[in-house]
Amino acid sequence: MADGEIYKVAGPVVIATGMDPQMYDVVKVGDEGLMGEVIQIEGEKSYIQVYEQTTGVKPGEPVKNTEEPLSVELGPGLLGSIYDGLQRPLPVLQNMTGDFIERGEDAPGIDDEEEYDFRPTREEGDEVTPGDVIGKVDVDFGTHKVMVPPGSEGGTIKEIRSGEHTVKETVVELENGEEIQMRQEWPIRQPREEDEKLKPEVPLITGQRVLDGFFPIAKGGTAAIPGPFGSGKTVTQQSLAKYSDADIIVYIGCGERGNEMTEVLEEFPELEDPQTGDKIINRTVLIANTSNMPVAAREASIYTGVTIAEYFRDMGLDVALMADSTSRWAEAMREVSARLEEMPGERGYPAYLASRLAEFYERAGRVKPLGPEDPGSVSIIGAVSPPGGDFSEPVTQNTLRVAKNFWALDADLAEKRHFPSINWDDSYSGYSDKLIEHFQDEVDDEWAENIQEAKDLLQKDGELQETVQLVGKDALPDRERLTLEIANMVKQFYLQQNAFHPVDEYSEPEKTHEILDLILDWGNEAYQALEDGALVEDIISLDSKNRVSEVATSEEYLETVQDIREQMDEEFEEVVEE
Repeated sequence: MADGEIYKVAGPVVIATGMDPQMYDVVKVGDEGLMGEVIQIEGEKSYIQVYEQTTGVKPGEPVKNTEEPLSVELGPGLLGSIYDGLQRPLPVLQNMTGDFIERGEDAPGIDDEEEYDFRPTREEGDEVTPGDVIGKVDVDFGTHKVMVPPGSEGGTIKEIRSGEHTVKETVVELENGEEIQMRQEWPIRQPREEDEKLKPEVPLITGQRVLDGFFPIAKGGTAAIPGPFGSGKTVTQQSLAKYSDADIIVYIGCGERGNEMTEVLEEFPELEDPQTGDKIINRTVLIANTSNMPVAAREASIYTGVTIAEYFRDMGLDVALMADSTSRWAEAMREVSARLEEMPGERGYPAYLASRLAEFYERAGRVKPLGPEDPGSVSIIGAVSPPGGDFSEPVTQNTLRVAKNFWALDADLAEKRHFPSINWDDSYSGYSDKLIEHFQDEVDDEWAENIQEAKDLLQKDGELQETVQLVGKDALPDRERLTLEIANMVKQFYLQQNAFHPVDEYSEPEKTHEILDLILDWGNEAYQALEDGALVEDIISLDSKNRVSEVATSEEYLETVQDIREQMDEEFEEVVEE
């Protein structure tokens, strides 16, 4: 190791001299060996971002260079783990030091003493290349594939060792002398290699009607959820983590309040997985880097999470990554940038904010991985917390440029207790055109037609609301009064969804379609009844209108829909006769 010494300390940034490092080398700072990373080099001065509190660290103390980049350990044992932003296992550190992590403490990201039953899938004499699966082990979620790591030279298998092994023991030896373990290491700032990028043509089913219906996201897609405090960003992301049809969930609590992260840490180990019936934590990796943890580690947590996600993607799995929130990540970059005395950009953020956000979101995608595995994907859903709900601020605007989906949360809707509080006028999806064919083939051929009709209704409703505020609803023509009522049904019975109701918290695409189809059919019959001479007051007061709300909370929703349709036909026939 090339040793140096501390020249200056400025918060999380330490300047060292006497070293000859490369960018992003990991170093051990001070007498306590605090972990840091070289982020700038000027002549003989090396600027180091320290991932722990630097209180008490002083000039003259030693700095040791490991000559390796910041990396994560990948292998069996990842799922169900709770890490900090540097992939240190928090339960293990708690047992070592108590509730408060002491500086300089570290532990392996994967338990290197636990043994796994390695079952080979290849034989001696087989040729293998990077990405090939050489064996499998059983974990709580199911089967974990052991792969030849990217960057390997590959070659002919000389020896393959089945049976009980730790992740550090060699399970395959190649004739060229290369040894392969169940564990891999990968630099967090370097995207993992893939064979081919694929088009985002398969939807990520979220179970949220407003998303699957109005603003769908593809597997391998990107989405931003901006919204002011209290508008429901965290609950929306947690619902996506629980109910989206991804195989693996990576949830990053990046700079959020401790109480919000505590809810996730307490709830996920107890929550039953709707896909498997087991606990959802068994297919989840949680990264907790709350607002009271060192700011520099917050900046690394995003990269740690996406690297873990790419590892499972390479097994042919679909991964959903939740980053809550990228605004706190950007604030960490801003603080470190200020310590480096860099020229600030807009609102004090570093000039490279846009490129860093783009680099992060570009690591999403649906790909054909190295080796013969099925396609895998990483979908990135990032929450944005603009101060005061100002969507014109730099983090939101730069995220908009790179994220294909924009799910804008609305404080006014949240105040009205309309959740998810996604504003249907401001939000959009860049994947709708690509995914419509899938929904029409798999759900119903009227899917796109119904969605467009509902959007047109809401647009007309927005125009009429301006008139209502001036002259009142009663001054409108009867047909327009009816339009307001049907649009209100779309808002209340379709776009609203109760995340805490045991049935309504998840709405499968077929149910999502049936609810909207029922509302639109009710509306068409209402318009026809009005033309046939029925009074608008009598139409609005029909019991079948309010019964549409029962479909969302009904376990046997198809029977409920059929029952309401029969009641609709009877009521409209009666109201016209009267």
